[in-house]
Amino acid sequence: MRAMRLHEIGSPLKLSEIPSLAGENDKVVISMKCAALNRRDYWIQHGQYPGIALPVTLGSDGAGTTDGREVIINPGLNWGESVRVQGPDFNILGMPTQGTLAEEVLVPKENVFDKPNHLSWEEAAALPLAGVTAFRALFIQGNAAPLEKVLITGIGGGVALAAMQFAIAHRMEVCVTSGSDDKLSRALAMGAKGAVNYHDPDWIKTLTSTFGGFDLIIDSAGGENFSLMQRLVNPGGRIVVYGGTLGKIQNLSPQVMYWRQMHIIGSTMGSPKDFSAMLLFVNTHHIKPVVDSVFDLAETNAAMDKLRESAQFGKIVIRIAS
Repeated sequence: MRAMRLHEIGSPLKLSEIPSLAGENDKVVISMKCAALNRRDYWIQHGQYPGIALPVTLGSDGAGTTDGREVIINPGLNWGESVRVQGPDFNILGMPTQGTLAEEVLVPKENVFDKPNHLSWEEAAALPLAGVTAFRALFIQGNAAPLEKVLITGIGGGVALAAMQFAIAHRMEVCVTSGSDDKLSRALAMGAKGAVNYHDPDWIKTLTSTFGGFDLIIDSAGGENFSLMQRLVNPGGRIVVYGGTLGKIQNLSPQVMYWRQMHIIGSTMGSPKDFSAMLLFVNTHHIKPVVDSVFDLAETNAAMDKLRESAQFGKIVIRIAS
């Protein structure tokens, strides 16, 4: 079978012929239709991820068939017994386990779920990792409620867009930030009530004057802007952090935190229970993930280049079979 493999850190992926897979007692072979890229694929390619073992087939997201059944894959493996936090054996499909950028992938039976009927193969492949991460951040860690005000930073990425779609479906008042006016315009067209460019030096003042404060903030960036967001949190409000693209957080004020009784909560991926609940929510509200672009398997390196530039609005999908 064909697979896109990483053989050397910092090098392009190679389209390789590797042996076909065979099922095991507790695992099944998925014939892949589509996969989708995540930022972690780029980090692994460039050595910015722990425990890299080469060669490896990258890719965490995907959808395909097994025994005639149309399925999507929960990429979180070995979550553990607690729904509160992943266990020590938790890992993500695509490193160290061989991933979805291949014509076949071997996954535990418990990680295989029916594909939502209203989704295309491309949309289904775009859902799993971003969907479960957004769902847990918003509803499990963030305890989101209808009519609350929520701010979602960095709109355009897969998780941020999924969180926005989920929040809108949950009847929340959604505001987003981005450094791109085009992405902000597209988010407004999808139903966001407010959109602010964080390159504007008065972006915090604009949000405060327009919205007055937020009950929940979903953040993927960290960095210096994080401390500014303290001023945006309503008393008793929550900030959920699921990423750190801008680095370490500094200059937090404990006085603001305790006086406003803020909650700052970390979140990553999601438990099998979270994944099932996310699928139910997607099916109930007929939510369709945003797909930015589609590449063939042999074009994966071009897709990785686009991922590096962070210019996409939605998920970058790899079509493996028609």
